[in-house]
Amino acid sequence: MAAYDELRSRCPVARDASGAWTLFTHADVTAAALDHENFSNAVSRYLQIPNGLDGPGHTAFRALIERYFTAERIAKLEPTLEQVATDLMGQIDIPGEIDAVEIGSHFAVRAQTAWLGWPEHLEDELLEWMKDHRAATRSRDRSRTAEVAQRFDAIIRSLISARREAGHDAPCDITTELLRDRLDGRELTDEEIVSILRNWTGGDLGSMALCAGVVLTYLADHPHLQNRLRSGVTGREFNAILDEILRIDDPFVANRRITTEPVAVGGRQLAAGEQVILNWTAANRDPRIFGDPDTFDPAGNAPYNLVYGIGKHVCPGRPLATLELRALTRAILNATSMIRPDPGRTRERELPPGGGFATAPLRLR
Repeated sequence: MAAYDELRSRCPVARDASGAWTLFTHADVTAAALDHENFSNAVSRYLQIPNGLDGPGHTAFRALIERYFTAERIAKLEPTLEQVATDLMGQIDIPGEIDAVEIGSHFAVRAQTAWLGWPEHLEDELLEWMKDHRAATRSRDRSRTAEVAQRFDAIIRSLISARREAGHDAPCDITTELLRDRLDGRELTDEEIVSILRNWTGGDLGSMALCAGVVLTYLADHPHLQNRLRSGVTGREFNAILDEILRIDDPFVANRRITTEPVAVGGRQLAAGEQVILNWTAANRDPRIFGDPDTFDPAGNAPYNLVYGIGKHVCPGRPLATLELRALTRAILNATSMIRPDPGRTRERELPPGGGFATAPLRLR
């Protein structure tokens, strides 16, 4: 965080050795994210649905996907995810020591498989994949990241194949529903289904682990906030607190764009075809918007919080991610009287391009 704060103040629009431009201020990041004409989301060589699409293609897929995240569906899912979190806490020794990121990883896998109807025996394979994915991302080695991505796609394709073979006997779950869904009257292709499920799971598993590390560490450092949450706040207030913690230490560091036309940003002239990185972490700590970025003010900062993005490419899975994080946090608070930092072990920050913590040791009472 400190490095991004420094870059934002010293060089708000910076160009790295690869030639990519990074935007650090809240104003520039917001403007680029909302400028869908000059900043394209079609940045990957792989199909990324919906947020790797622009124009009518994005609009059509976005409408399809948002049907899976309605308020009614999320409310119906809540008891299931709360039970997943409660069962997980039942397997943890209290008093005892935990790594919040590791707990977040286990919960993310179990929550996602429960939501999608995937078999429980995939847990170890998915946890191993998460570890390898993080290592490959840190390495910035495209061959490693491609290999890890192909492994995950193979898992998804095997699940799709099994459901297609089962036909009418396929499990009645979200994955089967997606296979039978329609876009403009046609069936989705396997490539499209894989891309959607990859977006829902591959991204969410690692993100939830990082979010858990950030939130639980913040609560350990702020006992009064633990007490406030244990006092029985409403779901809306709980969600606002989670969002504000993530604003202060945003683990969703950046997204990419490509300029489609010459454009001026922060006094710099960018040509068409330039790679642009929107640094959400830096933007969410811009003192011109938030004053002291470490000041905890959920209500006051909510209108400017960019944790889940902004504009038509805002994260479609935000309702599910918020529910998952709330369910896990509540289960840990309900099972303990205090979450404390672990003085015997050192926290380690995640390496770029990731954010949050790589390890977040805590003690539970």
